[in-house]
Amino acid sequence: MRIDRIELLQVRLPLVHEFETSSHRKSYLEHVLVRVEDADGAVGWGEVASPSGPFYTAETVETCWTIGSSYLVPALVGASWEHPRDAPALWGKVRGNEFAKAGFDAACWALWSVVEGVPLARALGGERQTVVAGVSLGIEAGVDALVEQVARQVDAGYPRVKLKIAPGWDVEPVTAVRAAFPDLQLHVDANGAYTEDDEHLTALRALDGSGLVMIEQPFAPRNLMAAARLQAVIDTPICLDESIVDGHDLETALAVGACRVLNIKASRMGGLTAAVAAHDVAREHDIPVWCGGMHEFGVGRAANVALSSLPGFVLPSDVSGSDKYYARDVVTQPIRADHGIVAVPWDSPGLGHDVDEEFVRANATRTHEGTA
Repeated sequence: MRIDRIELLQVRLPLVHEFETSSHRKSYLEHVLVRVEDADGAVGWGEVASPSGPFYTAETVETCWTIGSSYLVPALVGASWEHPRDAPALWGKVRGNEFAKAGFDAACWALWSVVEGVPLARALGGERQTVVAGVSLGIEAGVDALVEQVARQVDAGYPRVKLKIAPGWDVEPVTAVRAAFPDLQLHVDANGAYTEDDEHLTALRALDGSGLVMIEQPFAPRNLMAAARLQAVIDTPICLDESIVDGHDLETALAVGACRVLNIKASRMGGLTAAVAAHDVAREHDIPVWCGGMHEFGVGRAANVALSSLPGFVLPSDVSGSDKYYARDVVTQPIRADHGIVAVPWDSPGLGHDVDEEFVRANATRTHEGTA
């Protein structure tokens, strides 16, 4: 297979509800869409779902644009490959920059599955017809506002809610939500905001009695030993996210006992190829996994739904309906959740969702094209 044309489109969409984490607050998302086309006119789409600022990761929209346009487009356009698993070798000399790579990797998978006439879920090795979805809620202005937001998601049928926490916004909001919803699958995500000082550890240990499904990424990404020490003294499973960029990170984390749950994000790990490999390793070690999200537009969200159909994804994934985030999505059949259940497209090849190119181009703030 050979890609003869690649187009990058940086697209901005407003969020229907502002979202705050331990590092910043955002009212819109700006992602780069990757459109690849072969000589016969077949098209595949991928999404570079990087944050705008260097808080979750060192990558930003600007760095991804530079790496994508200057290095990844020249590496991929005009090159031949047999299977999408082979494509990452084309840009193998580029170190890091996993978010940028992920958009190109996903576009190759989408194109290959279109040409082969198979749904992306089947191409990846998926099995499920439906995926259980959870939602992620940011830090609110107050506890009452948070409880109200949780109630909306429970009323919509979502079985799991993730709460963003930060030092000073942890025990009180979690206690309030747990009191209001005693049977809800609840977990928290710190995005690495905590340290091992006494005050922070006291708060994290206090959360151990809240019946949480997991505590996600309590410490900085490279501080695996802090996660291991905390896991040794609490019953709640620790989940790693930012810490796991490649298979070597996962191997180390498992060896030191730093996690009992894995959040697999294709964007963070460089694409669907790496995500499937991490899924396979976790399954070998009986580590439950789920698919995390980066508030993807419909392109990236559809890829995440396909990924979540793999057998090791046994926990609710962040593939909630796109209407929770965007008034209008970039695909013409937006992803929808029915009582917390998202259907996996099995009746059409590729992503299973058509990209609304007119809408994408109308909302693109810049474009770049590479041809063979």
